[in-house]
Amino acid sequence: MLRRALSLMVLAGLAAGCATSKDPEAIAQNDPYEPTNRAISDFNTTIDNAVAKPVAKFYNHAVPQFARSGLHNFLTNLDKPVTFGNDLLQGEGERAGQTLGRFVVNTTLGVGGLVDVATMIGMPDHSEDFGQTLGTYGVGEGPYLVLPFMGPDPPRDIAGDVVDIFLDPTTYIRFHGADTWYAVRSGAYVLDLRARNVDTLEQIERTSIDMYATTRSLYRQYRNAEIRNGRPDTSETDTPDFDDTTAPPATASPAPTTTPPSTPPTTAPAPPPH
Repeated sequence: MLRRALSLMVLAGLAAGCATSKDPEAIAQNDPYEPTNRAISDFNTTIDNAVAKPVAKFYNHAVPQFARSGLHNFLTNLDKPVTFGNDLLQGEGERAGQTLGRFVVNTTLGVGGLVDVATMIGMPDHSEDFGQTLGTYGVGEGPYLVLPFMGPDPPRDIAGDVVDIFLDPTTYIRFHGADTWYAVRSGAYVLDLRARNVDTLEQIERTSIDMYATTRSLYRQYRNAEIRNGRPDTSETDTPDFDDTTAPPATASPAPTTTPPSTPPTTAPAPPPH
């Protein structure tokens, strides 16, 4: 929910007018708001270095692996209805069957999703969102955008974020403390994603001359790979192995978010759940 709200706020800000670039390279990269994007990216990096990265490292050190895996499995399982809906919208019947099967097995035998029994018995995993669905139908990503705290999120993915709200069954569940539940779920998602990608993002930072340009390139490679649903594309170079199941993280300079892979770097980790 948090990501969706930020997405809409950024769109409103762009509509009101943001600094645009006349740099030929920025225009060639379909990044007309590069000055604003770089400023937001720098802000994200500052927040990541001051808060997200230290918390993620402490979490990895203090919390046992089995507990971290349980949280990750639980959050991933919660997102399966959204993946299932997008599988159907893409006409991917076989993948939809795999998603439904994983959800049923992990929700029942996996104690509400805490244990990834489906993987243990060889059921393949993947993630989908409506931004990917739009991409499979040929909708372009639009101008490159970076969100505060969230990282890269072009208009196609912002639209996907909004639609995914309505594909998530928990959107329609009303109960006392629902707002707290959504906030905790979003925070847990960000923590899990950032913690699982600490080493990957640090390696990218060490080897990048221009972290902003690197993040932009990796995000697009990652999203294009997700849209192809695992089908090879020899025109793209290999992307780093971000550890996530939905989108790459937010790294130091824009978050994923990193993912699974799942979302390239941004400073504040990747996109929270629906």
